[in-house]
Amino acid sequence: MRIAAMAAGAVGGYFGARLAAAGHDVFFIARGAHLDAIRKNGLKIESVHGDLHLPKPNVTDKPAEVGAVDIVLFAVKLWDTEQAAEAAKPLMGPDTRLITFQNGVDSVERIAAILGAERTIGGATYIATTIAAPGVIKHTSAFASMRVGRLDKKPDARLQAFIDAGKAAKLDIALSPDMERELWHKFIFLSAMAGSTAALRSPIGPIAADPELRAFFRQLMEEAIAVGRAKGVALDNAYIEERIKFLESAIEPGMKASMAHDLERGNRLELDWLNGKVRDLGRQYGIPTPASDCVYTVLKLHRMGKPH
Repeated sequence: MRIAAMAAGAVGGYFGARLAAAGHDVFFIARGAHLDAIRKNGLKIESVHGDLHLPKPNVTDKPAEVGAVDIVLFAVKLWDTEQAAEAAKPLMGPDTRLITFQNGVDSVERIAAILGAERTIGGATYIATTIAAPGVIKHTSAFASMRVGRLDKKPDARLQAFIDAGKAAKLDIALSPDMERELWHKFIFLSAMAGSTAALRSPIGPIAADPELRAFFRQLMEEAIAVGRAKGVALDNAYIEERIKFLESAIEPGMKASMAHDLERGNRLELDWLNGKVRDLGRQYGIPTPASDCVYTVLKLHRMGKPH
């Protein structure tokens, strides 16, 4: 398949590289020092599942140079959604499917307004990756999975072909029976991970080990599930108990959410679309969100990053 990874960051770069290694025609969209390093040294993946080096990948900062593809792996930061969707237009043919693997819960709606609902697919990744250095992506979690699906739940032959290709490439990929619920499940856990590790300036291990801080983590999830229910999404509190067990047994203690890494590096934060989104929906539906308010307050002055 012809696949574009936009952008070739920690998520798009990892899955794009695995698909390229399996023989697919993958085009990496990158910019700045990351682009320069990939052009010079190739794309390197350092992973618990085996390292990978693509010495001469197809990489560009101009989607028009690529042209129409079968699949776009869309993994830009949330503040860049509309601008990147406009920039992705040259990649979109009549049967192209753009799968958004962004954080948050409103990306499909935002992108569909630009590229069309028929071609915009929901996606969720469960993986811990960072750009360790320009041109180098470090994967630290035992898990690396993708769940994809149309929000309208219609069958989609092009999407199914991508799922089949991913499975053949030995990726953990599956069609979600309810993509909206899947997105909210990820959002509930991620907003708690991001809010706690960024606001407390700590990896998740010490947070999970401290009863008071673990209760704060739980409260962040409870607030997100409450606003999701108010919005009409079918969510069960049993999910919180399952995630707490996962937190205590399966998460690497040194893990931090990408928002915490961005904070450390002085980068812009996805705060407004994560804990800020919970806060906004709480106000919209009349639901108190004190933990999310706390996270937003302590990070507000950092959300635009530091000048580089």
